[in-house]
Amino acid sequence: MSTPSKEATQETDAAAEQRAKDERWHLSRRGWTVLLSFLIVITLGLVGAFVPVPFVALGPGPTYNTLGSVDKTEIVQVEGTQTYPTTGQLRMTTVSLKREVTLFSAFGLWVSGRYALAPREEYIKPGQTEDEVQQQNVKMFQDSQSDAEVAALRYLGHPVKVVVSEVTSGAPADKIIEPGDRLLRVNGKQIVQQDDVISAVESTRPGQAIEVVLQRNGQDRTVSVTLGKAPDDRQQGYMGIRGVDRADVPFKTTIHLQDVGGPSAGLIFSLAIVDRLTPDDLAGGQPIAGTGEIDVKGNVGPIGGIGFKLVAAAEDGAKTFLVPAENCAEAKADPPPGLQLIKVENLPGAVKALEDRKAGRPVPGC
Repeated sequence: MSTPSKEATQETDAAAEQRAKDERWHLSRRGWTVLLSFLIVITLGLVGAFVPVPFVALGPGPTYNTLGSVDKTEIVQVEGTQTYPTTGQLRMTTVSLKREVTLFSAFGLWVSGRYALAPREEYIKPGQTEDEVQQQNVKMFQDSQSDAEVAALRYLGHPVKVVVSEVTSGAPADKIIEPGDRLLRVNGKQIVQQDDVISAVESTRPGQAIEVVLQRNGQDRTVSVTLGKAPDDRQQGYMGIRGVDRADVPFKTTIHLQDVGGPSAGLIFSLAIVDRLTPDDLAGGQPIAGTGEIDVKGNVGPIGGIGFKLVAAAEDGAKTFLVPAENCAEAKADPPPGLQLIKVENLPGAVKALEDRKAGRPVPGC
């Protein structure tokens, strides 16, 4: 039997050592699978944590007592006339809207049960920027404040006036009528409320010249406007102005509240103004919340997110909630325990309901 030579043994050992070295640098099939799985998990984790999804999250937002203060400033402030003390709370409610939502945060918010997800394009239209959406919401909030003031003062018997809020650039009235002008007569018709502006031009035609009597900087003046063709299918002449009702009173009402958007606080703002200007003390020492868009005539319209607002109100101590009539079906489907729902259709009805509640009389429920 032959014995391996010294040279052969050295070659064998060298080959074994090289194979061992190669094996250290080459992963097995199982090793590659583990590494690839790890990389996939890391990638999915990064995507889920940082990449936004095309949804927004809606949930309960903050509430504000409109009879109270924010940063030591009264939310509803009336200056230049007699006001009356109030007790209790009239809380406006809001919905929290989270625009930047990732996959993981969306899942977490949904699992919490306090938030719902909705397609992003329902709240931010294609092509709209965040700033444009914010500006739109702020304008709606400011308009709701003005409408709430008019509704409250009209309810209390104060007069209103019609002023120009907008003049369309390039329209027939552009450079002739200015925002802030008070409209007195249009085409021979006395202007008492904003609807009169529309009815004053109903029988006109494009190309017709009409007279407009207005007041600017305290001075009455008469101007002539040659009507144009409306941008829609209307047959009557077109001026290109928007007239709105505004309070015509010698005192000043100011609503101090920032970083809130949308029109749904109108009803509560109106009630707060009425409460400040009358001795009735509508809240009667109780925490009352509510919501509802309001127009200048005091009609209360429906809003979105009623379920979230009910939750927010209950969490902030409200025992009674004023619900727009058209939101009643949704509100009573799953209200927080112990929260009384009062149905309202207009400002006079809301005032009466609060007076009846305070006196222990029946109130219209949802």
